[in-house]
Amino acid sequence: MERYYQKEIETASRETIVSIQNERLVATVKRVYENVPFYRDKMIEAGVKPEDIRSIDDLCKLPFSYKKDLRDTYPYGLFAVPMKDVVRIHASSGTTGKQIVVGYTKHDLEIWNDCCARALTAAGCTSEDIVQVSYGYGLFTGGLGADGGAMRLGATAIPASTGNTQRQITIMHDFGSTVLCSTPSYALHLAEVLEASGMTKDDIHLKAGIFGAEPWTNEMRRQIEEKLGLKAYDIYGLTEVMGPGVAFECSEQTGMHINEDHFIVEVIDPDTGEVLPDGTQGELVFTCITKEAFPILRYRTRDIGVITREKCACGRTLVKMTKPRGRTDDMLIIRGVNVFPSQIETVLLEKGYAANYQIVVDRANHTDSIEVQVELTNEMFSDTVRDLAKRTKELEAALRTLLGIGAKVSLVEPNTIPRSEGKAVRVIDKRKLLD
Repeated sequence: MERYYQKEIETASRETIVSIQNERLVATVKRVYENVPFYRDKMIEAGVKPEDIRSIDDLCKLPFSYKKDLRDTYPYGLFAVPMKDVVRIHASSGTTGKQIVVGYTKHDLEIWNDCCARALTAAGCTSEDIVQVSYGYGLFTGGLGADGGAMRLGATAIPASTGNTQRQITIMHDFGSTVLCSTPSYALHLAEVLEASGMTKDDIHLKAGIFGAEPWTNEMRRQIEEKLGLKAYDIYGLTEVMGPGVAFECSEQTGMHINEDHFIVEVIDPDTGEVLPDGTQGELVFTCITKEAFPILRYRTRDIGVITREKCACGRTLVKMTKPRGRTDDMLIIRGVNVFPSQIETVLLEKGYAANYQIVVDRANHTDSIEVQVELTNEMFSDTVRDLAKRTKELEAALRTLLGIGAKVSLVEPNTIPRSEGKAVRVIDKRKLLD
């Protein structure tokens, strides 16, 4: 039987949801215009006044927001409340420029906790569960987001964070963890260490896992489920929008329900900015309609996906989005062909390899090349040289069929590709170093 955390809103009629969105959007636009000079200037430049926004049908009149805008206003230029009302700061890693800094009021944190509690409940979590949070704590939103949701639900939260993986296995076994929250790549690493410790999934008590913060395929889902003996659920979020809990999977796992009473989603053509109809693949755009400290309007996520309003068998009426099918800024263009890392991962997992790989892109004599370094499993590593050569050719053929271009495959020894305790580093683009 499907459980809900806030049934009234999770199963509300479309008319009710639209009414809530209309009211909250109008109020948010007015407040942002009055309190954030950056947005006021952008709206004036676009010829839009707060009174022009009367419903979600007018959302398209507002200008888009970009990650560059957040960097240009670093650190507090987009805050809509005085700093005395901000009770917490989070930030992105800042690996490609200045950090993205976001703030939360006490009310913002309460809403965030509710959103994550909805996700946990949809995964079968109750107040009787023990939730091991193996996302990073600190400025990264993952750890404290999942932690807050667990405590809001009344579950027992274990703030394990990342790292010290052997200790994590001990905690999982001794403390009786029933729900795991982490990145999917770290979940697989935990499974590796569990096996190396001489234990199996039967020695732990996990029933569900909530994984996010990086792209992962359904093939990777099956590996995690098999190795850890749990049901794996997807969760979606961005630091800029809130953190984990913007959208979540239910038991049907046919997409992620978006918390529409807090976020309005659009899908646009990434090249033209045109709003696309439901069911059409494009770039996801989010508008926050309840955040006090850091409301953001029409934020271009760069995530590629599809939304659908078809009725879900779980009973929830919240719109669903697909698992992101790649990112416009993660997409590699190799000899004129669009390549997403998730496509390569799908091939590897279908062929029985673990999700431990790296993609190396280079350029020589004005020609791009792509190499996929694939880690062998222990069983594969015992194969003969002839068998390994056959594996290499099979993988190269499968990748050429899927991608439409040739990719060199290099099979490497087990445990040689660096493991990540946070988001896995999948792509090394040496072309950027040459620019």
